[in-house]
Amino acid sequence: MESLRGQLLLAAAGLWDPNFRKTIVLIGHHDEEGAVGVVLNRSTDVSVAEAVPSLAGLVPPDEPLFIGGPVQPEAAVVLAEFEDPSVAGILALDSIGFLPEEVDADQVEGIRRARVFSGYSGWGAGQLEAELEEGSWIVEPALPDDVFSDPDGLWDRVLRRKGGEFAILRTMPVDPTQN
Repeated sequence: MESLRGQLLLAAAGLWDPNFRKTIVLIGHHDEEGAVGVVLNRSTDVSVAEAVPSLAGLVPPDEPLFIGGPVQPEAAVVLAEFEDPSVAGILALDSIGFLPEEVDADQVEGIRRARVFSGYSGWGAGQLEAELEEGSWIVEPALPDDVFSDPDGLWDRVLRRKGGEFAILRTMPVDPTQN
């Protein structure tokens, strides 16, 4: 099994699970025991300062809280770009990774930029591989700018970059029966 760490998973047209419909997930960890990541393109109307005041200093003022996935939605997950990648609890790609769970955010130095997520996306042993085999996900290498870019246009930009047969997905409505 080849690890998908640092890859993007784009929900394919047939993935109807409302937690993942038209989402892009950055995989932070993947091995024979399972995988974890966060949805990059689901922001909320709630600011980080409102939802998790203790983490507000890591992000720009009025930065929205993102929905990382359906697992532990009450947990705050921080994805950051680090000056020193060894500070990351899980390194996803290049200098981008997740803060360790038991770290005091006020004591972490060298964060260039960050996003805060409510919950995360997770798969048990063999689950992601089965979903890939059935065609639920499209895999694309992540670029550092994908992680911190405008979430509303991310779907379109990554599919445009993927090109070819994936171009039609860019214009796919959330519910194709409404087309």
